[in-house]
Amino acid sequence: MRSAFFRALAGLAEHDERICLIVGDLGFGVVETFAQRFPDRFLNAGIAEQNMTGIAAGMALSGKIVFTYSIANFPILRCLEQVRNDVCYHNANVKIVAVGGGLAYGALGMTHHATEDLAILRALPRMVVVAPGDPAEAEAATRAVAAHAGPCYLRLGRAGEAEVHHGEIHFQLGKAIQVRDGNDLTLISTGGLLEMAVQAAESLRHAGLQARVLSMHTVKPLDSGAILAAARETGAVFTLEEHSVVGGLGGAVAELLAEASEGPIIFKKFGLPCAFSSVAGTQEYLRALHGLSAESLAIAIRIRMGKNRIMTVTTAD
Repeated sequence: MRSAFFRALAGLAEHDERICLIVGDLGFGVVETFAQRFPDRFLNAGIAEQNMTGIAAGMALSGKIVFTYSIANFPILRCLEQVRNDVCYHNANVKIVAVGGGLAYGALGMTHHATEDLAILRALPRMVVVAPGDPAEAEAATRAVAAHAGPCYLRLGRAGEAEVHHGEIHFQLGKAIQVRDGNDLTLISTGGLLEMAVQAAESLRHAGLQARVLSMHTVKPLDSGAILAAARETGAVFTLEEHSVVGGLGGAVAELLAEASEGPIIFKKFGLPCAFSSVAGTQEYLRALHGLSAESLAIAIRIRMGKNRIMTVTTAD
């Protein structure tokens, strides 16, 4: 996703002189091209994210479209007061980009785990919260947040995410993308778990369950229409996120369903526990540890749906 973001950002900057990038002293293997092509619109603020955000807000209020970029929690939680007071309160045209959402930097420990960010950012007034599911969505999301007038949070994976979409996609902020159809249940995924959702859906198909898969790339504003339609048409909704089960996608969907009074449905959130991880390891290892592998998800969903026969899990090539 990181490469897709910078590819899209450079394309935008070629045609719009308002596009600027400020980084927090990292990522030079991927930011160098932008810095070399647009030196007057690039700034390394150093390891000073509060300053980075304040500078971005000031530039935005002078007419620029400013992207700030750092890893995991650093461009949001370290400078949350500046995000809230300088960016959101003034409705500044700042796009905060965090690379390594969820457990992507798992080997570096809990300080680098971005597992509460969706909940915190979606609580801020005027903030649009976006977590694309694959590189195609990341590239489209970059263009979409640049076009949106106001604060945005763009949560990216680190690198190497699989292409889930193999054709042109219609990307619109606040509108989910249906990846596959099904009538028995719905899997709603945000961020890098989209591939897992598709794999789990394929495994459930072997058990006789046809799963609809929605990529909810925008957590705020939420696509309430797609969610309520899924609840009515499939009767079972499962949310998947590499984030705490408190306050993220699952919480947003639960709030919507509880207030909508659509009738009884099966509902469950899959995500990370509301706890600091004492384990370090690869993203794949930590996902599996918390039941976020395709196999674990498919088994848990099958049990919840009352299908107890043995399944064979199919993984993507």
